[in-house]
Amino acid sequence: MDRRSFLKAGSGLAAAGLSAPALSQGADARTLRFVPQANLANFDPIWGTQYVVRNAAAMVWDTLYGVDAQLQPQRQMVESEEVSSDGLTWTFKLRTGLKFHDGEPVLAKDAVASMNRWAVRDPMGQMIRAIQNELVAVDDRTFRWSLKQPYPKMLLALAKNNAPCSFVMPERIARTDPFQQITEYVGSGPFKFARGEWVPGAKAVFEKFGDYQPRSEPASWLAGGKRVMVDRVEWVVMPDPATAAAALQNGEVDWWENPISDLMPLLRRNRNVQADIADPLGNIGTFRMNHLHAPFNDVRARRAVLMAIDQADVMRAIAGDDENMWKRLPSFFTPGTPLYSEAGGDLLKGPRNYDAAKKLLMESGYKGEPVVMLVAQDQPITKAQGDVTAEAMRKIGMNVDYIATDWGTVGSRRAMKNPPSQGGWNVFFSWHAGADCINPAAYTAIRANGDNAWFGWPRSEEVEAKRDAWFAATTLDQEKAAMAELNKAAMDHVIFAPTGFFTFYTAWRRNVSGIVKGPLPFFWGVSKS
Repeated sequence: MDRRSFLKAGSGLAAAGLSAPALSQGADARTLRFVPQANLANFDPIWGTQYVVRNAAAMVWDTLYGVDAQLQPQRQMVESEEVSSDGLTWTFKLRTGLKFHDGEPVLAKDAVASMNRWAVRDPMGQMIRAIQNELVAVDDRTFRWSLKQPYPKMLLALAKNNAPCSFVMPERIARTDPFQQITEYVGSGPFKFARGEWVPGAKAVFEKFGDYQPRSEPASWLAGGKRVMVDRVEWVVMPDPATAAAALQNGEVDWWENPISDLMPLLRRNRNVQADIADPLGNIGTFRMNHLHAPFNDVRARRAVLMAIDQADVMRAIAGDDENMWKRLPSFFTPGTPLYSEAGGDLLKGPRNYDAAKKLLMESGYKGEPVVMLVAQDQPITKAQGDVTAEAMRKIGMNVDYIATDWGTVGSRRAMKNPPSQGGWNVFFSWHAGADCINPAAYTAIRANGDNAWFGWPRSEEVEAKRDAWFAATTLDQEKAAMAELNKAAMDHVIFAPTGFFTFYTAWRRNVSGIVKGPLPFFWGVSKS
């Protein structure tokens, strides 16, 4: 269905086939009903990188450090840390009184097992593992990370908010193979996951953890005191935007994470609804290609796609006609930030040249084979990208096999390295929060280290070398130069195709307070009257 045909009457939960819960006025005020960006189809925050999983995980699992609204790492589960004068040994001490949801104390051995599992999948964790001597528990509250060479960005690695985050799990769960999904969801965060009420495709429920001990500092993103003001948060899955809009207006839900721009005039006319930009740092749209298989194992085919995609068309499909909400992006990095560079981005500038793109595609050896494109229909951001880029690819002669599916299936299938004809894929769509793309430190998608890279598995020694140069930089000028060289190398190799920069709204009922702008929905500090 065309996204601009959504503007019709609906009846919220009833239209979704769900009955509104029968709650007393007091109980209703202690229950926050939230419409997430997508279905929570799986719930392992280390196995994958979907934002919807990260967002839920941040409620259930805590981290050793948390990044604040100034993008600075702050202590969270950690009471203190010491680093040796040579920078080779980090010693961490946990806060007292930390408990898991099953009543067991949080111990150093749990942190060690959790960091071991996280480091296998996370780009910064992989860097630490490559220079690691040992990671061991010293006593119940203390663990030591010994390195072969200094890693000055250790605290940022442990605090960052992009997936996979370094969530701490009980040792028995953290011992799960990083490439297999966990099946037990016990954390020490401010909410417990109500496993028995989880209905994938319909709802997920989180209950206040009474034994959680928030820090004394004010909450700021993933840092500070995470004080929970409600007893229960219900995630109600509503893939149809019209249904979600009706439910919000009728008071059947309290907060809608990502309303589409077409429906904002309707929501703003309702005096009981408020809305604002969800995150000023915005998002970068992502057209991700599989570098392992034809046609995108040839850089010429990848460059042909860069020449064909009209970012303005994609952004209008995602964010509407208001150009204050989006912009073209000849870069992999967040515009308006200190290190931003457009070096090497000329293929994404100016009018589209379909004839030149056709010629380059033919030179790559492409002969009309199906290009398997995974497009999640329950996620407006991915659907809009898929609809527009499929048309552009067909214009240059690509045989697009458009697979209309759901976001949970995309999350599982994109991890498969099989050939497209054997259940694999050629293209999928995603997006990256601007907060994750300010520099290469926590930017999963910019890696080009082959089998250890993000889905698509690009390999480029030049890109990796330029990334390493940024980590080695000691001045702002050196960082800027390294970023420009990295952007150019990543564009030359076409790690992926940026589809533009966009912001989107979040909307909530006026009786809800405490909502904070940021790269994910923060449920601590949110109350309902």
